[in-house]
Amino acid sequence: MSPPDTPAHDAHAHESSMRNMGMGADDSEVRSLRDIPLMRRGSGTSWQPDRFPPSMIHARVAGWGLMFQGLLFGGYDVQGGPRGASAPEALGWLMLMADRELPSGQLVLSVMLSPDPLTAGANGGYPLLLQSGESYRGEPLHDRQHPHDLFMELAASYTHYFSDTWGLMLYVAPAGEPALGPVAFPHRASARFDPLAVLGHHWQDSTHISFGVVTAGLVTPLARLEVSAFNGREPDEFRYDLDLRLPDSFSARLSVNPTSRVSTQVSYGYLPSPEALHPGVPVQRFTASAMYHAPVGAHGFWATTAVFGRNVEGDERPTNSALLESNVDLDGHHAVFGRVEYVRKTGHDLALSGLLEHETFDVGVLALGYLYQFNPWGPVKAGVGVRGALNLVPEDLAALYGGRTPLGGMVYVRLAPVMRGAPGHGH
Repeated sequence: MSPPDTPAHDAHAHESSMRNMGMGADDSEVRSLRDIPLMRRGSGTSWQPDRFPPSMIHARVAGWGLMFQGLLFGGYDVQGGPRGASAPEALGWLMLMADRELPSGQLVLSVMLSPDPLTAGANGGYPLLLQSGESYRGEPLHDRQHPHDLFMELAASYTHYFSDTWGLMLYVAPAGEPALGPVAFPHRASARFDPLAVLGHHWQDSTHISFGVVTAGLVTPLARLEVSAFNGREPDEFRYDLDLRLPDSFSARLSVNPTSRVSTQVSYGYLPSPEALHPGVPVQRFTASAMYHAPVGAHGFWATTAVFGRNVEGDERPTNSALLESNVDLDGHHAVFGRVEYVRKTGHDLALSGLLEHETFDVGVLALGYLYQFNPWGPVKAGVGVRGALNLVPEDLAALYGGRTPLGGMVYVRLAPVMRGAPGHGH
């Protein structure tokens, strides 16, 4: 049963709700493990700033806090040039998280699903110039983004508090994310208005769906050090099952949140055989990232992320990627967003043949977009957006792409939940 509805209880519940969702009234430092807002959790066990835009449905049932989040995009994707294509697409994810505060810690259960296999799985994925990674019908995907699997996360984590200032965390997931990389791009606040994937995905956060993950970590209010054992093989093209294998990879990550507006991480991972088409070719991955979140006016929000990723693949020369993305929701209606990327990709990344296969190429993209958001319709907020991209290719690839600056674009609608409910007011 819920506690009595008294003014003191209502005030405490409201304060707890706002803190748990990262919407506290000030930027004071978190001093106790119990004061870490649940919304600091990004994808898997990654951290993001405690300040977070209010886009969720929250309730409290029988002592459990229930939180629903998600994003759905639907529109028409156009990628120009000889390697481009056009297609209608629908992308997104839906997540239900349940948390329970225990006398000695916190238990969190999460389920995340994606409609991508049904809505973006044709021909191995949706068109996206210069994208690479994974395979379809025995051939490497290129200039397409693979769909996410139906099961993006099935996970449980428990954090045991030895005191207010330190504890131990255990995360177990048949489908989940190891301690490697930043918050994955579909879940970053800085990418929440952009429907399309980042070009450096397989240098930065491609392990965000791994079928078999165990992570343990030492936690303080401002920092966490984690190690993971996980299945490093990329998911296959059959997107409805769990591609379970014994863990063969490991990673380590240090995350630090020095203020409520900033989150940083550095991580390293070793994957002995991630690609089915290149078995036995190991990848070492190093990533570093920083995120900044801040409210804008009474109803706006600003989010920015910078990411560096480096792959050392077998005996090949190391390749690097860099990303800067940002968006500003000006007033709850008008939002602008942008992304700048640089990636050094190999010829086999881009499915080139002959002498080009083992060459490396500097590619990049400048993407800009605008979204208009309507007033909420019940628990959902809809928006209409447009995204344009100027892709950058080297002279050696200009003939393949129809020039050095092929264009891409998308018009789309977006659906997201709006803040509803508060912990302590359920039944």
